[in-house]
This record gives sequence, C-alpha cells and structure tokens, in this order.
Amino acid sequence: MSRYLPFILSIVFLKPLFAQPIRPGANPPLTLEAAVKEATEHNLTLLAERYNLSLADARLVTASLRPNPVLTVTGSNLDVPAQPQLNPREFTVHTDYTLERGGKRERRMELARAAKSSTQLQFLNSLRGVVFDVQSAFVDVLLAKDTVELAQGNLRALSDIADLNAIRARAGDIAGVELARSRIAALQSRNALQQAELRLVSAKNRLQLLLGRAVPSPDFDVAGAYRPPTEVIGLDETLRQALATRPDLLALRQEQNRIEADLRLQLAQAKVDYGIGSEYSRQQQRGMGSTNVVGFSFTVPLPVFNRNQGEIQRAQIELRQNEIRIRALEAAIRNEVENAFRAYLTSKTLLDAYQRDMIEQASQVRQIMEHSYRHGEASLIEFLDAQRAFNEVMQGYSEARAEYTRNLFLIESVTGKSVNP
Repeated sequence: MSRYLPFILSIVFLKPLFAQPIRPGANPPLTLEAAVKEATEHNLTLLAERYNLSLADARLVTASLRPNPVLTVTGSNLDVPAQPQLNPREFTVHTDYTLERGGKRERRMELARAAKSSTQLQFLNSLRGVVFDVQSAFVDVLLAKDTVELAQGNLRALSDIADLNAIRARAGDIAGVELARSRIAALQSRNALQQAELRLVSAKNRLQLLLGRAVPSPDFDVAGAYRPPTEVIGLDETLRQALATRPDLLALRQEQNRIEADLRLQLAQAKVDYGIGSEYSRQQQRGMGSTNVVGFSFTVPLPVFNRNQGEIQRAQIELRQNEIRIRALEAAIRNEVENAFRAYLTSKTLLDAYQRDMIEQASQVRQIMEHSYRHGEASLIEFLDAQRAFNEVMQGYSEARAEYTRNLFLIESVTGKSVNP
C-alpha cells in the first residue's frame, strides 16, 4: 500500500482541486502525456472521487474521539408562590462518564485506517479507468485525423480526374456519361470527407470531456503518433503482474482487512462499558441552615439480551462474501488479461501484414491505374476500383495501427501498469 501513497498524495494534495478554466485556442496541440496529466487533475469524475479520501480522513478523526462526559444540574423543592415550604430546597450537580472496554477506540481507529487504505486503492482504480479512457479517446482522435486526411487526398484525386474529364469531354475524347461518373465519384468523396470531419469533431469533444473541459473548444487539437511495434512480455508474466498490481484487486484484498477489523470492533462492542458518576448535593431548609452531600455511582449494563450478536454475525458473513468476491475478481482478471493479450497478438499480426505487403501493393496499383487512365489506357471503372481499393487499404492500415495502440494501452491498464509504472 505504501508504494501508492506518494502517487495518490501528489494528486490529492499537491494539485489544486479546482483549476482555472482552459481558454480555447490558448494552448498548442496536446500530446498524449499532457492529456493524461490534465485528466488526472481536472477530470470531473476524479474530482468527485477525491472527496472520498477526505471523507475517509474525517471518519478516522471520528473514530479516534472518546465519549463525552455528561453534566446534570437539578433543583427540587423550590419555592412556589402562595404555597407553604414543607421540604428543604435541594440543588444537585451530577457528572457521568463512560469507560469503554474491549479496546473499542483502538478497534474503531483500526477499522477507519483500513477503510482509508481501501478508499485510496479504489481511487487509484478509478484513475486507471480514466487514464485508459483518455488514451483510447486520444487514439480515436488520431484515427479520425487520418481518416480526414485520407478523404481529403481522395477528394483531390477524384476532383482532378473530374476536371480532366471535363476538358476531355469538351474535346470529344470521352462520352458525357464518363464525365458524369467521375463527377459523381468526386461528390461521393466530398460527402465522405464531411462525414470524416464530423467524426473528428465528435472524437475531439469526447476527449475534451474526459479532460474536464466543460465547454469544448473548436480550436482543440492533438499532436502525436501511434505507438510503434513493441514486444510485450509473455502471457504468464502479464497475468502475474495483473494479480500483483491491479488496484481493484488490491482494494478488494484491503477490503478483507477492513472487514476483519470490523469483526474485531463488533466483538469489542459486545463487551459492556462501565459508567461512573459523581454527585454533589446541597439542601437548604428555611431557618435551619444547609446540608452538603457528596456521592458517587457505578453502573454496569447486564448483557442479558443484546450481546451484539447480529453485528458479529453480519461481519462474519461479509468476510466470507468478500473471499468469494476476491476469487471472482481474480478469475475475471485472468480472463481480461488473456483476451487483451490475444487481441494484442492479433492486432500485431494484422499490422505487420499491412506494413509488409498491402500498403506498397495498393499504392503501386493506384499509381499505375491513374497513370493508365490519364493516358487513355484504362477505363474509369478500373481507376475507381483501384482508388477504392487503395482507400480501403489505407483506412484499414490506420485502423490497424489504432487498434494495435489501443491493445498496448489495454494491456497496461489490465495489469495496473498505467498507474503503477
């Protein structure tokens, strides 16, 4: 647990809770590292989660408090107008204090400290989720930018062909229907560009929301690239790291410690507390002076019916329940790690195939068909087919790079490495 404290404290106490809003267009394009840093400081979900840490501190203060003494002041047989004074007037000051037994205060503090440790790990797990969401959203923006760039290139190429065909049609070199087909292809590419630009705006807005920017900026942009091919440690080692460092699993194991502390507290609560009291009484009889009396009291509840049986049983059941939850989460983590690792291997194989063969071949076919069509050696249909195949390959390549990068981030997330470098 101690290895996480510097990271958590730096986030909670060294960063302002509410930072100044970011002005649109005031900053250069955001890198991935800067995006993750901004999200850890300004993400609204994390801002709310941080209050749980302060609440845990407040509960620790409450657990350390001792019972308050009780002061009672009474007066009896006081004078009543138009009534004879028969009994002496009496004034009494009484104090009571509860002596806790069974180490209740120590057990309460132990429970509060265990709950605080569990809260810190739960916050770290929330941070893990936000970091992965930001990384995925950043990749989505990169992919959307690639799609826009590809659509722009496609529009330029088809617009050039349409302009060329307009000249050739006026010269009588091609039929009017071929000019119409080329113009329709250019219009379709324009529509595809508009859709790609819309997806880019949506991806940027989602990323800005994760960063804690309540009002998206139209000038927002990111800078960076997909992660290059990287070798990942084997499946067994990845699983070992996940079972050792995943914050949600550590939080559930710490929850076991909290429940055990709660059980010890409930056992301590079963022990009766002693009550001690002291009393000073003064009696005044009209015409006869006064009398001072001092006394004490000692009270012991008799645990005949309530011996805290229900709370003790409740803590014991929660202990067994949490053991099952730990086993269930460990099984879920094994499944997550294996799926993430298999997805990484698949995306790496696909990316290698694009980089090794498909991109170069698609580019060559497109260049050859464009050259052939411009010189009248190929039909418009053949050129459009080559252009479409090139677009599909390049779009697939961008998606393969994005998926590969996401899977690398996913492995870091499922192992807990993203918040525990």
